[in-house]
Amino acid sequence: MSDALRLARRIVVKVGSTLVTNEGRGVDADAVGNWCRQIAVLAEEGREIVMVSSGAIAEGMKRLGWRVRPKGIHELQAAAAVGQMGLAQIYESKLREEGMRSAQILLTHADLTDRERYLNARTTLLTLLAHQVIPVINENDTVVNDEIKFGDNDTLGALVANLLDADALVILTDQLGLYSADPRKDRAARLIERAEAGAPELEAMAGGACNTFGRGGMLTKVLAAKRAARSGASTVIASGREPDVLVRLAAGEAIGTALIATTPKRAARKQWMSDHLQLKGSVVVDAGAARKVRDDGKSLLPIGVVEVHGDFHRGDVIAVRGADGAEIARGLANYSSSEARLIARRPSSDFEGLVGFTGEPELIHRDNLVLS
Repeated sequence: MSDALRLARRIVVKVGSTLVTNEGRGVDADAVGNWCRQIAVLAEEGREIVMVSSGAIAEGMKRLGWRVRPKGIHELQAAAAVGQMGLAQIYESKLREEGMRSAQILLTHADLTDRERYLNARTTLLTLLAHQVIPVINENDTVVNDEIKFGDNDTLGALVANLLDADALVILTDQLGLYSADPRKDRAARLIERAEAGAPELEAMAGGACNTFGRGGMLTKVLAAKRAARSGASTVIASGREPDVLVRLAAGEAIGTALIATTPKRAARKQWMSDHLQLKGSVVVDAGAARKVRDDGKSLLPIGVVEVHGDFHRGDVIAVRGADGAEIARGLANYSSSEARLIARRPSSDFEGLVGFTGEPELIHRDNLVLS
């Protein structure tokens, strides 16, 4: 895959239901243990790994004795609730055997579109990674109808990659990768080893088939790669049954299909911040804070804020303005407008007494700040 994965420090790994549950026969402890062993190797190299794992509904079906995936929403939710127990237990057990800690995170797509929930999810996941904890993420299928009916964890994997500014997304499947045509029907079909993520011809190659136990087919993986590329993350689609696939990919070996992001990581995030978010308010900063943000690339601290305008919530996008009113930057607020008014001109040591809790020391972290 060239250097895109070899140099990646933060990697999101998504594994599909068929792999996790051994074709629907229940959680495959040996397979999960094998991936956890590889994760431990990558962690020793200083990499941060986030797992997005399917399999809850398939495991629930097995535990409930259902051989055919039900169509009723409440039955699907029941299967997810039952299966999630086994899925979390096996990941926790296998990671612990490798001397690693794990955390279960259940997300819905709504968590990643609502700005405050987005910021909360990001902060929690980054905190887990900072403490060398492996997050194991799944959709919260037990409470959200449309995620079960239309959702897929390929898309969730891409959203998590964007959420965490990951360097790469690895989608492990039961196929060797993306082919030019369906290899089951066309003997001339060839494996696509490398292509540009988002290339329109890839969607035609992928088709739309899915398997019995999961909802995602190859098309969802191609679309996930396209989404991940918007934040600069390249994607590999490879077989989860390939020996030491994660370790070998991280070493730079070409396995499966590499879909390369052509937008630089930082440029993609700046474009997202600049072009796609509406401003909900603004703050005016003093000359020292303006200089640190504009010239030194620093985060915006509340102590440098002299005025707060508008009505915004944690996670909303606000403008940062100088004394002359000109916009210096914009970014995601860590505090609401009412909280920002309380902590303006104050050091972080005062925050708990002013707002009742100790949050981030920055009003806007530099990772969530883009110059105007």
